[in-house]
Amino acid sequence: MSRRSLRGFLHFELLATLEQDFLCEFFDMKAMLLAAGRGERMRPLTDHTPKPLLTVGGKPLIVWHIENLVRAGITDLVINHAHLGAQIEKTLGDGSRFGAHIQYSAEGTALETAGGIAYALHLLGNEPFAVINGDIFCDYDFARLRDRTEKLKSNGDSAHLVLVNNPPQHPDGDFHLHDSRIVDPCNLRLTSNDSRLTFSGIGLYQPGMFAGITRGNKTPLAPLLRAQIALGKVSGDHHQGLWVDVGTPQRLEELDRQVRSLHNAS
Repeated sequence: MSRRSLRGFLHFELLATLEQDFLCEFFDMKAMLLAAGRGERMRPLTDHTPKPLLTVGGKPLIVWHIENLVRAGITDLVINHAHLGAQIEKTLGDGSRFGAHIQYSAEGTALETAGGIAYALHLLGNEPFAVINGDIFCDYDFARLRDRTEKLKSNGDSAHLVLVNNPPQHPDGDFHLHDSRIVDPCNLRLTSNDSRLTFSGIGLYQPGMFAGITRGNKTPLAPLLRAQIALGKVSGDHHQGLWVDVGTPQRLEELDRQVRSLHNAS
C-alpha cells in the first residue's frame, strides 16, 4: 500500500460534510456492517477484543466505516455480532455521536455471512441494502452504492459487488468482471483482458436473495452469489483505490503504522 493512497484517503476523510446533511434529508438507505466473526487469524488480539474494534490510527476499524457511510449519506445502520458482542454495543452505542442510527442483530453464535444477513432482514427492510465487512480498511466511496440502488431495483439484478485488485495473500482472485457484469470464472468466452479480481467484502443486495434462508441457520454467502452469477443477475465495479483485508496481526500493525505516520506528518 502506497503512502500516496493513504494520504489521499486521510485527506478525503477530513473533507467537510455539507453534502452529507443534504443527502440524509432526502435519501433513505440501510447498510449492514458484518461484525460477528471470531477472528481466529487475529488471535491472540481477538481473544479479548472483537475484530472490528481493533484499532487503526487510534480508531476502531468499524468506526472508519461508520464515518464514511455517514459521509455518504447512509446513516441507518445494522451491525450483527456474536463474539464479544456486548463490547461492540458498548463502544458504538446507538450511533448518535457519529450522526448515525445503529440497530444491532445479536446472533449468539455466528451464522456466517448469508445467515447473518437473513437473521437481520427484519431490520434491513424491503429495499436494496449495502453490506460491508467490518474487518477491511478502504477508501471506497459508499455513495456509489447509494447511487446504484435504483438501477438494481429496475434491472432485475440480485446484487452488485465491488471488486478489487488481488492482494498478495489471494493472488488468484474470486470473480471475473466483464462489461460491468460479474462472470463465472468457468466461462470460456472470456477474453485475456478479463482477469480475476477479488471480492472486496462490499456489496449491494436485494433482500429477496436471502428470503429462502431459514432464520437462525448458518449459511455462507458464496454459494448464493455463484447461483445468482450463473443466472446473470450480478453486476460489479472495480475499485482501484485503497483496500486492505486486515486479516492478520502483521497486516494490522503495518496499516496502523502507516496511518499514524501520515496523521503525524499532516
